[in-house]
Amino acid sequence: MALQGFIEFIRKQGVVGLAVGFILGGAVSKVVSALISDIINPVIGIALGAAGDLSTAALEVGPIKILWGHFLSAVIDFTVIAAVVYFGVKVLGLDKLDKKE
Repeated sequence: MALQGFIEFIRKQGVVGLAVGFILGGAVSKVVSALISDIINPVIGIALGAAGDLSTAALEVGPIKILWGHFLSAVIDFTVIAAVVYFGVKVLGLDKLDKKE
């Protein structure tokens, strides 16, 4: 009886969705980061003239160095990870695990 109550609590509170998102995000993060840093960033870097690596692109204004390439790289990384997790959850049907009230 206690186990059933625990399972109902987890389903009602949406803990399953949170756990799935956390686990998938962590598992996919390294693969997507490698894809971004090893494949996508060099291609974008070449296209933008950043000497082959987007994360090293910077704007120097006097003694200040604005690392816009590193920031853009982080934004691309986040966007790709978010899309992979979103579509992964949708394709696997994991969004239906939580009980809707």
